[in-house]
Amino acid sequence: MKYRKKPVIVEADHFDGSEESARVLQCKYPMHIFREVGGDHVTWTGRLQVATLEGYTIASPQDWIIRGVAGEIYPCKPHIFHKTYEPVEGR
Repeated sequence: MKYRKKPVIVEADHFDGSEESARVLQCKYPMHIFREVGGDHVTWTGRLQVATLEGYTIASPQDWIIRGVAGEIYPCKPHIFHKTYEPVEGR
């Protein structure tokens, strides 16, 4: 059988890979910002660790962070996001 995804509205935010974008998303979603410690300095890695229903997963620059219909959080690659979702006006 084939199935069509029901038209639902989700909340989504674009992660541009910057540390500023990561800090904004961290305030909104359950996630950790990856930093590497080397000697006496800490380096931004450009990746996020997102708490999903299945455990933690990695979000890379340009991924979208989605809050689904049941409140679940997950990252989505840009090419999948744009094939699956479209903007909703007036929301």
